[in-house]
Amino acid sequence: MRLDSIKTFIASRLSLIRQHLRRPTRREVVLAVAAIPALVLLYILLLIPFTPGISDIRKAKSEQPAQVLSADGKEIAVYRWANRDWVKLSEISPNVVDALIATEDHRFYQHHGLDWRRTASAALHTFSGDRQGGSTLTQQLARNRYPDEIGRAPTLTRKLKEAITALKIEALYSKDEILETYLNTVPFLYNAFGIEMAARTYFDKSADKLDVLEAATLIGMLKGNSYYNPVLNPERALDRRNTVLAQMVKRGKLDPARFETLKKRPLRIDFERQIEAPGPAPHFAQQLRKWLITWADRNDYNLYTDGLVIHTTIDSRLQTMATQALTRQGNQLQSIANAAWAPRAGWSESRGLVQAFVRETPEFRAAVAGGQSEEDALKRLMADRPFMQALREQKTRVQAGFMAMDPTTGEIKAWVGSRDFTVDAFDHVAQARRQPGSTFKPFVYGAAFARGQSPDETFIDQPVEIKLAGGEIWRPTDESPPTGRALSLRDGLVYSKNTITAQLVQTIGADRVAQLARAMGVRDSKLEAVPSLALGTSPVTLKEMVSAYGTIANGGQYLAPTMVTRIEDQQGNVLAQFRDPSPQRALSTSANETLVDVMRDVIDRGTGTAIRTRFGIRADVAGKTGTTQDNADGWFILMHPQLVAGAWVGFNDSRVTLRSDYWGQGAHSALPIVGDFYQRALRARIIDPRVRFAESNEKTWYSAITDQIKGWYQKLFGAGKKEDAAPVPRPAPRRPALPETDNDALPPASASAAIADGGMALDPGEVVEATPPSSSASAPAAPAAPTAPAIPASAPSVPVVSPVPPVAPSVAGEPAQSDAAPATAH
Repeated sequence: MRLDSIKTFIASRLSLIRQHLRRPTRREVVLAVAAIPALVLLYILLLIPFTPGISDIRKAKSEQPAQVLSADGKEIAVYRWANRDWVKLSEISPNVVDALIATEDHRFYQHHGLDWRRTASAALHTFSGDRQGGSTLTQQLARNRYPDEIGRAPTLTRKLKEAITALKIEALYSKDEILETYLNTVPFLYNAFGIEMAARTYFDKSADKLDVLEAATLIGMLKGNSYYNPVLNPERALDRRNTVLAQMVKRGKLDPARFETLKKRPLRIDFERQIEAPGPAPHFAQQLRKWLITWADRNDYNLYTDGLVIHTTIDSRLQTMATQALTRQGNQLQSIANAAWAPRAGWSESRGLVQAFVRETPEFRAAVAGGQSEEDALKRLMADRPFMQALREQKTRVQAGFMAMDPTTGEIKAWVGSRDFTVDAFDHVAQARRQPGSTFKPFVYGAAFARGQSPDETFIDQPVEIKLAGGEIWRPTDESPPTGRALSLRDGLVYSKNTITAQLVQTIGADRVAQLARAMGVRDSKLEAVPSLALGTSPVTLKEMVSAYGTIANGGQYLAPTMVTRIEDQQGNVLAQFRDPSPQRALSTSANETLVDVMRDVIDRGTGTAIRTRFGIRADVAGKTGTTQDNADGWFILMHPQLVAGAWVGFNDSRVTLRSDYWGQGAHSALPIVGDFYQRALRARIIDPRVRFAESNEKTWYSAITDQIKGWYQKLFGAGKKEDAAPVPRPAPRRPALPETDNDALPPASASAAIADGGMALDPGEVVEATPPSSSASAPAAPAAPTAPAIPASAPSVPVVSPVPPVAPSVAGEPAQSDAAPATAH
């Protein structure tokens, strides 16, 4: 009963309202009409708190970009939000101001932010189907400066916010201040913000030198930057420029007779994209920016406006030395590559590879997408000489990367990511992952020494077969055939013997090697725990490898590489101080000392002797060379107690090589960069040549006796000892006898069988030839090579160089092997 009464009451009230709507009284009509503006006014009042504050519309003028300094106080980078150079209104050509006001807002000096006449006219035109803009310059400035707060959608709310903000701006700033801010913040494409950068970009002059035609061209772009782009759409830009000139005539800013002359003239664009100088360490600065953006966001700072001063670990002197060393060697290798890949040499001889390059280009894909057959597209592009020349230059450009760090602090001291940042911004230090080849072997020997194995322990230099999980057989080989002689672990690493390393990894396990490599610094790249890992088949970055070698130089303790020491504000107040990272023990002290000692021998009498003979470095240093399959990658890393540095050399496309077994190996491609760098650093006394690697004094009074007993034991029983951890690899079947060859083509073998060029001994664990190839006319001949220092009589002999039997290509980081099975478990 109660529900029925409620329904009756509601129905009666609705009926009464309908009667009033059909026949409203005069009072009700007046109230209804008055309610509309009242509601609009109320809505505007409610919107005011949601419009941007405008305490300083010229904030862009006061924005202070972050400044990046080296450890020795030199500027190495500046982080700007935009490519802008603020100029005063008095430093802008009057032609620009006249063109702007005549075209965009001819009543600019009469209104107070909103031009009601223009707004009404624009509304009428829009309702009639001819949409026009009615915004004043102040409204445009509000929209440009506060796009997020005002919004971008074409709604009534956005227009009201824009109008409110414009009124705020006019209340606080003079007309000249508004004009100056507008002209310094408006975008002009190609990362050019403001009239000054626009003038430099399109006319190669400053804003105060713009004539009336140039000013009209730039102001004409404001209606639609892309549509009226004078570079890509010159006809539209010319028409729009003349429209601006006509508006200047209409508003009394240009003589009509002069207009008739000017409108017939061409654009005469002098376009040059304005690019900031890359600085002395551009790749380092690029990587640092990524980290700083995260830090600034987390700590409520703006990297581009708050004037932060970032103090980095880079030493500007070492950075200069590294850049110069890499540039010198890169240019020399480029001349070799140019000869090797000349149009009538390697380029024409590698037709299949070149066709593959063409098929991978955007031009080929676009042609096929446009309806051409693949055969026709390939034929057309192969016949396009400028296209093919550009492709050849791109593919055969030698690249390199270099990094140096202080192993005792983890501080990065030099970082060169490519030969030229402006040509190739790709970072070959932190971004490129390449197979490290024999530079990975120290992790194998370090793992062995950590298990208590001695560097004097021997393995037989014999053919090796290792059965993989999938039933495949891995047969690693060296440049020269096995000799069947006993070879110590020391000489296995010194002369980079793959057969010895392969046997060693089987006794200790690939998992243990991968675990040690990760503990020492190879922490980002995936390591495949398969036997071939020992020869460097898992791609890694140069940064990881230098970091891992830094662990060796730091007594087996890992320190994460660091880039920043502290961050300050403009007044010098320290906002953040970064302490040295805590060291993490990765390798025992005794095992690490043994590894360092063995790696010293790599420099003294192994594959890195050029450090001594060519560069004259007498400091206590240790290191390792590395070369991968077909000489696609050349590596060298050198350790000094105060500095560790490494270099990689190759091509962006690993299918391209220097086509020379001599120049392609790390001892000849990457080592000279590091040697040059250290030579200069030592001469400048930036590192001390007298400092030696620390050696712990852990021996007791009975150590000599136990060492002697251990030596006797190994002599008596070591040769016949079987490893409990894993079976000794069984010898592979003997290869058939080799046909006779011209032995005069080979150099005489020394006691060590190490072939040197100016002291640069070849790495038997890397795919090399005994002499620089003479069959290729494109590759320069190597200089005459003296024999490397002989191994002492007490050391096991190393196989002499002898002709290599014909074998199948190998995986990267290993010599060729038999066709019977793949080289790796990948």
